[in-house]
Amino acid sequence: MKNKLIKMLLCVAMVATMVVGCSSNSSDKSDESKSESNVKADAVDKNKVFVTPDWVQSVIDGNQPESENYVILEASWGTYKDSPDYTKGHLPGALHVDIASVESEPYWNLSEPAVIEKGMLDLGVTKDKTVILYGADVSGTARVAYAYLWAGVENVKILNGGLSAWEKAGYKTETDVEKATVATDFGTTVPAHPEYWMSIDDVQEKLKNDTNFKLVSIRSEAEFLGETSGYNYIDRAGEPKGAVWGRGGSDPYNMEDYTNEDGTYITADKMEELWKDLDFSKENELSFYCGTGWRATIPWLIAYDAGWEGMTLYDGGWYQWQMNDNLPVQVGDPSSDDVVYTTVGKLSTDKAAK
Repeated sequence: MKNKLIKMLLCVAMVATMVVGCSSNSSDKSDESKSESNVKADAVDKNKVFVTPDWVQSVIDGNQPESENYVILEASWGTYKDSPDYTKGHLPGALHVDIASVESEPYWNLSEPAVIEKGMLDLGVTKDKTVILYGADVSGTARVAYAYLWAGVENVKILNGGLSAWEKAGYKTETDVEKATVATDFGTTVPAHPEYWMSIDDVQEKLKNDTNFKLVSIRSEAEFLGETSGYNYIDRAGEPKGAVWGRGGSDPYNMEDYTNEDGTYITADKMEELWKDLDFSKENELSFYCGTGWRATIPWLIAYDAGWEGMTLYDGGWYQWQMNDNLPVQVGDPSSDDVVYTTVGKLSTDKAAK
């Protein structure tokens, strides 16, 4: 009997220990939950494009009521397997978006509206969803942001500084390949903002008849002067006659004039300072272009973010212009005596980038 009582007491003690242990583990998990991220940041207006890592994390943490319905997209050319970063580490929950989903040959203009709409729906993007973009290529990321605004997404953001800024701020990344929840109704007719885009025909008409209109080349100085096309697949170099230089970067793949050393985009104030000695200002009607439509979206987005109205993108750029032998061109600085005015068909065909 004594032995049985001892055994019973031992069992009670063991059960008590197990209960205490379970209670302790539960408490630990609760503490871990409390220590999870709960970042709060000031709200950002819909027209504001460039946002901080803190703001993005506050969206993820559910602390931005106006952006509860959101999607994060890492932008690069090709599939996620072609991305330099996606499988190595991306923002939590981020999907990959192929930049080719918004543009197509023969001119690499924006694709047909139905094509762009399908690409957005496949990613779960609708007009009411907050879209947060980032990517290794600042021009490529801007290209997608511009296309989505043109299409009708009402709240498009770019993580300023990209993945580097995110990691520098101490926020975590993930390596899982995320799968999109496909949407079925975009919510409006695409494009909702055709006024953001300018055709080659409209550009020609404006250059001939509107003295307040300025066609602004967002290209390297060597491209603007006609020393090189900037691309290995474009043989002719020059600019549409009447174009003015808006600066860009050292080559078609860098945008040092419009970005800071840390990879963030410059502000509208800095952009005005950049333009102060050039042949235009924000008081003009401006249409930006480059080679194939990527770089030119950066000043357009900076202007949009600042609330400047009336800016457009001449999407076809030099690539489309130089396909027509009869169009007028300038080679050299138009403010100097060295400029040559001619037509596309008379240009030399040895200016492709090596």
